[in-house]
Amino acid sequence: MSENTETETGEHEQSELEDELLERREAALSLVVQFGDPVLKSKASPVGEFGSELRDEVERMAAIMRDAMGVGLAATQVGVLRRLLVFQAGADSEPTALVNPEIEWLSDEVVIAEEGCLSLPRVSMDVERPLHGRFNGLDADGKPVRLEASGLEARVLQHEIDHLDGVLILDRAPRAQRKGALRAMREGESYSPPLAEQEAAEEAGEHREPRTEA
Repeated sequence: MSENTETETGEHEQSELEDELLERREAALSLVVQFGDPVLKSKASPVGEFGSELRDEVERMAAIMRDAMGVGLAATQVGVLRRLLVFQAGADSEPTALVNPEIEWLSDEVVIAEEGCLSLPRVSMDVERPLHGRFNGLDADGKPVRLEASGLEARVLQHEIDHLDGVLILDRAPRAQRKGALRAMREGESYSPPLAEQEAAEEAGEHREPRTEA
């Protein structure tokens, strides 16, 4: 086999893999509640029963999150009004479930980052959040969990707990960006913060983090 043939074969396999990943993402997103559904503005109820049914739901949510290429998913995003979330804030980390999560403490230090959301397709907005936090809850077996989180992990946890309280990134974004995102979704287009706003924030010394999708 020639070098050119090997290169062509490798490119073809890469293209097939990318197509497969995109198909899996679309299939996963079809299971995620999208903006406009009233469940996204509803407050979830505490989980009171633990067992195989809850563990199955955790596994299902983790699979949807992974295939959708997200870093977090709240139960309300799959139409379940229970206080349950899953997250995976790093490529090397394992999906983690947090049941009945509570925010115990948030730092005074805040950062701005561009956030996307699996329930708001093709749009992202700047959201300011505390950099560090302490979170309490239970695992899928009902055992107490306490998390000290910073950076991306803290941001994802705050984002998902917002979902459980019926709060979206639209509610936390600057007004102009919120209007731009809403207009884009109505017209079936994409939206992200204007470059000029990002450059102005950097010139003002505001600390920014990479974009997240949850």
